[in-house]
Amino acid sequence: MARVPCGEPILSTRLSDIDKVFKALADPGRRRLLDLLHQDNGQTLSALCEHMDMTRQAVTQHLQQLEAANLVAVVWQGREKLHYLNPVPLHEIHERWIGKFERARLGALHDLKTQLERDGHDKT
Repeated sequence: MARVPCGEPILSTRLSDIDKVFKALADPGRRRLLDLLHQDNGQTLSALCEHMDMTRQAVTQHLQQLEAANLVAVVWQGREKLHYLNPVPLHEIHERWIGKFERARLGALHDLKTQLERDGHDKT
């Protein structure tokens, strides 16, 4: 667990982690890398480069940003460095920003379904 310096709010430290995730997701090349890892997790840099229209150095830099945002985890197998998708930060974003908007929409759909079923039974 990361230590928070005295006087610094825990929330601001957590938000800086989330800011890294949003920054990483802002680039289409990095999103493409995440898609590639989602399709086939545990790929080497060479395997990922085959599907990218950029230099090996550019792919490496994008992977480093994804690692810094904790969206990609690295596992060494011998001399091979394998890259794995870490979906946890994406789930946290979903829970914090997307899920709360879905709850209201799903609640409204449930209420509508209940009302329509009630109206349907009243007519029979």
